[in-house]
Amino acid sequence: MFTGIVCEVGTVEEVERTEGGARLRVRADLASELGEGHSVAVSGACLTVASSTDGAFEADVMNQTLSATNLGELEAGRAVNLEPPLRAGEPLGGHLVQGHVDETGEVTAVTEDGFARRLRISVAPRLLRYVVERGSVTVDGVSLTVVELDERGFEISLIPETVSRTTLGEATPGSRVNVEVDLIARYAERLMQGFVDD
Repeated sequence: MFTGIVCEVGTVEEVERTEGGARLRVRADLASELGEGHSVAVSGACLTVASSTDGAFEADVMNQTLSATNLGELEAGRAVNLEPPLRAGEPLGGHLVQGHVDETGEVTAVTEDGFARRLRISVAPRLLRYVVERGSVTVDGVSLTVVELDERGFEISLIPETVSRTTLGEATPGSRVNVEVDLIARYAERLMQGFVDD
């Protein structure tokens, strides 16, 4: 379980692709805290550490994850948002995030709004049912608040800290981003189905 509070932006050193999937090597200070079998969120996707040596960690990414997220686009030199899992007793700074990306969205507009930067992101209609204004959403592993919503997507507003400390500061129209909707919304819908069906 994660909170969507990025602790570091790492750099992809190598992507080794095979028919079976891919292995990522990411250089980051966080690698010193990770061991084999540990979980780490890479741009919002929960991966399992295969090895961690010399200031970098490696993780295997199966084909399903490569196709369902933007990790399939990664190349050496690309930056990725990183977050270790939440530990018992630590503050929940963002919101509950599983690291299970629902699907990708596309940045369609980037506008400046005072000291903030607004991103408009288009997603499939089936996903929008779980998104509400002033609710939480995770974009590339970053916990954010939805500021506007329409039938094509939603808009988020980034404070300068988020712009400078995450990869979202580099997002431009056309960028593909990982989106995970609020976990509570999905469970609420599932629970309500029992009342509606009866």
